[in-house]
Amino acid sequence: MLHRKVIMAIADGVGDRPHPLLDNKTPLEYARTPNLDRLASKGMTGMMNLISPGIPVGTDMGHLILFGYQPDQYPGRGPIEALGIGMDVQPGDIVLRCNFATVDENGIVLDRRAQRIREKTDEIAGAIHGMELEDGVEVHFKPATEHRAVLILRGNGLSDKVSDSDPKAPNDGKPYHQIEPLDGSAEAGHTASLLNRFLQKAHILLSSHPVNEQRIANGKLPANFILTRGAGQMAHLKPIVEDLNITGSCIAGESTVLGVAQLAGFKTLTDPAMTGNLDTDIALKARLAIQEIYEKDMVYVHLKAPDLMGHDNKPVEKAKAIELFDEMVGLIEQQLPDNVYLALAADHSTPCEVGEHTGDPVPVLIYGPSIRRDRILQYNELDCAHGGLGHLTGNEFVRTLHGLMGYVKKQGN
Repeated sequence: MLHRKVIMAIADGVGDRPHPLLDNKTPLEYARTPNLDRLASKGMTGMMNLISPGIPVGTDMGHLILFGYQPDQYPGRGPIEALGIGMDVQPGDIVLRCNFATVDENGIVLDRRAQRIREKTDEIAGAIHGMELEDGVEVHFKPATEHRAVLILRGNGLSDKVSDSDPKAPNDGKPYHQIEPLDGSAEAGHTASLLNRFLQKAHILLSSHPVNEQRIANGKLPANFILTRGAGQMAHLKPIVEDLNITGSCIAGESTVLGVAQLAGFKTLTDPAMTGNLDTDIALKARLAIQEIYEKDMVYVHLKAPDLMGHDNKPVEKAKAIELFDEMVGLIEQQLPDNVYLALAADHSTPCEVGEHTGDPVPVLIYGPSIRRDRILQYNELDCAHGGLGHLTGNEFVRTLHGLMGYVKKQGN
């Protein structure tokens, strides 16, 4: 069997819809993307629905699929995030994804992300970490990328069947949600009650925290509240690298992506310069991708910025984020070894006009040795709809890559 390698470059949330501020083009159409378009002219393109048409997915689910898992293997966002930032997750722990947020004196959410705070979040988190709740339940809390954080409740009689306190975008200006049990068990009721008390205790501590007092003095919103969502318990998933008998690496600045990579058995590489925003170090990401592919069979390299710009309804800035992706991909292509495929993908669409993930399909591309070139000349949502890959699910796209690598078993004799 002929074995080859793959680098998959992921532009988080890149899919979009035509926007009036972009001459009724999508950000991908509007952006200047000479490298992506050149690869389209030399490769094979198509459109991908991560699960099926019209179904939105989160960053966690989207990447779980892109790394090769099935949707029904989803362990919950909290455990994925905890792994991504190096937290020790033990059996029975309840893990929740969190945002540092700003609320007023009436519990109205003024900003779900506290102006995307990224400075001194470790100091704020330190005021919460180690808190002890009723019945000896311990609180473990650690900041993640920018405004994000992870909360672990450790103790007896807990359940992950609880609702979110986060009202979700675009609901700034509405109160946070009281956490409710999602089933009739005593454990779910107990956990919901503990979490509601935790939110109040954390709010009191954070409201008078020196970092927040300084933020207010500087005219910034304080990170005075914790919004929770995505409760889960760690599930054991067989690493993809063991299933296929391959090796892999993942280069990212986003904790969710790094967590999925660890579940899949991939080596993770990150750096403070990988900010997850427009100021991320794309040259470093490209250099590490080439460095790792010489030692590994499959390398993922991730760019978060297009998704953030979509959430913030900034179409012009999203086009700039796509141009960053184009530059990063161009740097990778310049040094791409002859035996390596370069694949382009996204984990979901984040249309600016919606400000949230949608079920719109995303463009995909495969470039490399012996590829069946189609007649598409540009990489965007409209042109790739006519590409040679056709319309695939996320699992079908990843299986296509595994097949090109030579790791899909023949069926029958």
